[in-house]
Amino acid sequence: MAGILTTSYSVIGKYECDEVIPSIEVVKNIAKILGTTVGYLLGETDEVNIFKDPAMLNRLTISKSLIQKIKKHLLSVVDGFIQALKIKNIAVL
Repeated sequence: MAGILTTSYSVIGKYECDEVIPSIEVVKNIAKILGTTVGYLLGETDEVNIFKDPAMLNRLTISKSLIQKIKKHLLSVVDGFIQALKIKNIAVL
């Protein structure tokens, strides 16, 4: 890991022992190397690949800029699709 990140083994050891907090750029690089997300590394989710799909991430980013009424309607439609899949017994997550 140290070689890939072009840092020393001692720095990686300090990250592991919580003696030093890596910068967000380092954390993003580590997540990329490990094929996971920053959220997973931070313990915010148990899902290793959550939101790694660039198309889905782009849609969520765009939805942040929508007015609240439209966003609420959009989320309602998405929830309806998920519920329909559950009813049909199709794996959702």
